[in-house]
Amino acid sequence: MSGDFIISLVDKVKEDFKLPTKGIFTFLNPYSYLHARKHWHIFREFDAIYIDGILLVTLLKIFKIKCVKRISFDMTSIAFTVFKYSEQKDLKVFIIGTKKQLIEKAVFNIKKEFPALNIVGYRHGYFSNNLDKEKVLNEICEINPDVIVVGMGTPMQEYFLVDLKYKGWDGLGFTCGGFLHQSAKRLNYYPQWINKLNLRWTYRLYDEPRLFSRYLFQYPKFFIYFASDIVKYYLSLRSGSLK
Repeated sequence: MSGDFIISLVDKVKEDFKLPTKGIFTFLNPYSYLHARKHWHIFREFDAIYIDGILLVTLLKIFKIKCVKRISFDMTSIAFTVFKYSEQKDLKVFIIGTKKQLIEKAVFNIKKEFPALNIVGYRHGYFSNNLDKEKVLNEICEINPDVIVVGMGTPMQEYFLVDLKYKGWDGLGFTCGGFLHQSAKRLNYYPQWINKLNLRWTYRLYDEPRLFSRYLFQYPKFFIYFASDIVKYYLSLRSGSLK
């Protein structure tokens, strides 16, 4: 990855959320930051990127890169706004992601909270091969939902939304990471006090021990790459290539 990654990223990152009518949007935390560095050609296709990890929010502020709020596609952030707006406007919503045995539970819990939400289709986020994926992309384009929520994990969900965009679909699309997986348990996944103290990562680790290896191995790697990117950013400032 070239040294100007964080410069390109800053141009894409939005400080606050205003509900758009069209476009595709994704979110970064320390884990997905690493994937964004490797797959920037895909991430740069998004209309905007939001920062959903409180650690990354804090680091961007500390190093005076960008002052942003934590914005995530879950019920502690913008998911309520998106679903409520879609419900009020009777927008067609398609939901895709998580495992086959969990997606129905997630959709059931979403409909329980938003009974008038017009969910025109849903599907798990696994494909047997590229032909299977292509078939699903074509089916979604034929349905032509106004809103699509994709929870396949990074970077698969980003590739999927960009593929839809290339096929001509021009609605409103969001990646949502583990939101659908969590919603299969309960829609308001985080206890209120956990959310208030910004301890969501510790709660996820408690509730999903499989994430331990991610925190143990990927987060130290994030610090190394982020530190390198910060150094390159400030060197660019000193050289005058950034205004």
